[in-house]
Amino acid sequence: MRETLIVSNRGQITLPADMRKRLGIAPGSAVIIEDRNGELALKPAAVLEVETYSDRQIAEWDREDALSPDERQQILRRLQAV
Repeated sequence: MRETLIVSNRGQITLPADMRKRLGIAPGSAVIIEDRNGELALKPAAVLEVETYSDRQIAEWDREDALSPDERQQILRRLQAV
């Protein structure tokens, strides 16, 4: 499918509704644009939700990963030997 689009004075284009529907591009969707040797390629982007962790969870992981004084000394001795 080929369309001729007009670029606004703000550099914007409007994608035809049938293309947006066919490609699953809804309002607020992200798209990727690439310059391919002077041609522009536009495609839908996959957006993945980033999981967030609470300060409590992070503090708990820090406690679980903490080294004992003996473990710390063993590591320091190995590093000093190198």
